[in-house]
Amino acid sequence: PVVPVIANVRATPVSDANEIATLLVAQVTGQVRWRETVEWFGANGVTTLYEIGSGKVLTGLARRIDKNISGIALNTPADIDAALAAILG
Repeated sequence: PVVPVIANVRATPVSDANEIATLLVAQVTGQVRWRETVEWFGANGVTTLYEIGSGKVLTGLARRIDKNISGIALNTPADIDAALAAILG
């Protein structure tokens, strides 16, 4: 991956593609550690989260966990395109 992937089931970064795939399955079928994941973000300088999918539940939870992290919900392909354009300049 170009950017770190944080596995919600471990709340730690993962760089191996096979391990990422395995942990994604565990994330869908098991318990996640969202609080610890957001705390890891804050401790490692992350200031903005992008929630891709319908709704903004995780964005709201992240704000409650760490007030210094802002969240942006991307609910449509157009939202994703706009966010990428803003990030990439």
